[in-house]
Amino acid sequence: MNPDVMFFFETVISGLMAGVMYALVALGFVLIFKASGVFNFAQGVLALFAALTLTGVMEKFGLPAWAGIIVTILVMIAVAWLVERLVLRHLVNQEPIILFMATIGLAYVIEGTGDILWGSNVKVLDIGLPQGASDYLLDSFNLYVEKLEIVAAVTAALLVAVLAVFFQKTRIGRALRAVADDHQAALSVGISLRTIWVVVWSVAGIVALVAGIMWGTKSGVQFSLSLIALKALPVLILGGFTSIPGAIVGGLIIGVGEKIAEIYAGPIIGGAIENWFAYMLALAFLLFRPQGLFGEKIIERV
Repeated sequence: MNPDVMFFFETVISGLMAGVMYALVALGFVLIFKASGVFNFAQGVLALFAALTLTGVMEKFGLPAWAGIIVTILVMIAVAWLVERLVLRHLVNQEPIILFMATIGLAYVIEGTGDILWGSNVKVLDIGLPQGASDYLLDSFNLYVEKLEIVAAVTAALLVAVLAVFFQKTRIGRALRAVADDHQAALSVGISLRTIWVVVWSVAGIVALVAGIMWGTKSGVQFSLSLIALKALPVLILGGFTSIPGAIVGGLIIGVGEKIAEIYAGPIIGGAIENWFAYMLALAFLLFRPQGLFGEKIIERV
């Protein structure tokens, strides 16, 4: 095959794999937004805290990876319970901006707690995930694709399938959607707002753990991991804040778009496009389709 065509395919595949990593973070935002209608500023910090906890319990107590993951899941559920107990239950029926500000405060509290418990130095996260290029794709198609990114893609696909069934087919999932639509109406039909918030923050914490494992394995567990939340913002704007499949599609579009822009348009206009391309694309979407590709358009009668 023509080397230029082959290089283009490699660029697209690299973008798709990067997009999956962004989508893993965006999924956590979607979960909280679907249940409370609030953008959770703390989601990136949750991914950092989960990865810090996993490396911490494995190093400090000598646990194997599977046991460390179970302990970390229990810790994330405890964090969800504390968030509901200490913060959210006191803010029922408050304006969305109040809840958003509360998540900003939570982000710094959780980040500080993680630093105190596990230290702020850069940590290596190794739970046995495959590293390096896929030999099969390299030998058969001469394509360089990281094994870790393939694992992330399969994991993201499984997560989306599980979450879609959870929201559409289970009683708790339907309750989550009812709470997102109207807190007062949900309370009036007997839905426990507090239970719902604990459930959704627990699920968001587990999704954050998955994202933290993938990003931590790729680049190490460090403070900058919490900043991947900023990369998830354009993903959410493209896919829609309330759509789980939208988070995946948005991530793939952003991932492929920024790689192609960097490789082919970068040399023409000066490079470094990858840093801001996603935000420009998101801005264009806000102008023409503010609800995103899969978001719900809300129409209010006045």
